[in-house]
Amino acid sequence: MSIYELKPKFQQLLRPLVRQLYARGVTANQVTLFACLISVGFGIGFALAPHCARVFILLPLWLFLRMALNAADGMLAREFGQKSRLGGYLNELTDVIADAALYLPFALIAPFGPLVIGCFIFFAALTEFCGVLGQVHGNSRRYDGPLGKSDRAFVIGALALWYALAGQLPAWMLWPMWGLVALLVVTCVQRVRLGLRD
Repeated sequence: MSIYELKPKFQQLLRPLVRQLYARGVTANQVTLFACLISVGFGIGFALAPHCARVFILLPLWLFLRMALNAADGMLAREFGQKSRLGGYLNELTDVIADAALYLPFALIAPFGPLVIGCFIFFAALTEFCGVLGQVHGNSRRYDGPLGKSDRAFVIGALALWYALAGQLPAWMLWPMWGLVALLVVTCVQRVRLGLRD
């Protein structure tokens, strides 16, 4: 079970907004690039002030908005004839770039450090690569969990909220973070396994 499975209901709520975006001439690629640029901007801002815990209250809010934008760009592409090869590349590349930018500031927050957060970023990117490999071999793009993009957004958003409200994270939090890295590895294996079975 993954949060990604709730996407159809989320898209239904967004459909009126997507129609408005289309009516105003907004394209899927513009939405994709906008979401990535804002994510990188937030990542830089958090990295410059990692000890200003209250600022991290913005991260769960942005992660939710980014999820909405990610759904909106896909709907614009599919439902309004804006699907393109460039859009396919941008969709995959900007997701990995934005994720890395938003996760990286946690390397500067105790009890984490460069090693565990670096592993988290690496395996998060690898899950997306494993997902795309399904398409490379003529099958569907894999979005399986247990720790897909939407699930990661939920976990990182909750972590940021905890940090913002408490002002610090407990030392034992390092071990659950390694557990998340392990779940990312499981996600990679799951996507390859199910991709081969298609």
